[in-house]
Amino acid sequence: MQNLKITTVKLLSFFNFRETDVEINEEIKRISLRIEDEIVSAKNMPILIGSFNQILKLIAKKYDEGPIVVDVNNYHQEREKLVIALAKAGAKKAALTQNDVILPPMNAFERHLIHEELSARPDLKTESIGEGQSRRVVVKFIDKF
Repeated sequence: MQNLKITTVKLLSFFNFRETDVEINEEIKRISLRIEDEIVSAKNMPILIGSFNQILKLIAKKYDEGPIVVDVNNYHQEREKLVIALAKAGAKKAALTQNDVILPPMNAFERHLIHEELSARPDLKTESIGEGQSRRVVVKFIDKF
């Protein structure tokens, strides 16, 4: 992962950001970028992460590092917390109302987090529905009687 870090630092230098930092967590294969610059805002963060994700995954593949997770300014980490909170809220609502709860559209990683978070609940099941950008998770109450 050290080669990936060195290459990432070099790559970031080409952008002339005001300030940057790169941290690698080898245990969970996460590369965290901290970028301080006017261009980095909440509005363009998903595009920025998507772009760096694509580039850094190709670089990681070149160095035989396998799959990695790319995070910029902890956006990904905060999004994971939000998605898990949404999963818990959907589960609570499904259990209380005993009706299906349809969650908003999410990417594959976020849907996976929902399925994983609620997999231990014997009173609920989750399933993905829809196509492409509108693919979402449905939390279903399971009537045991």
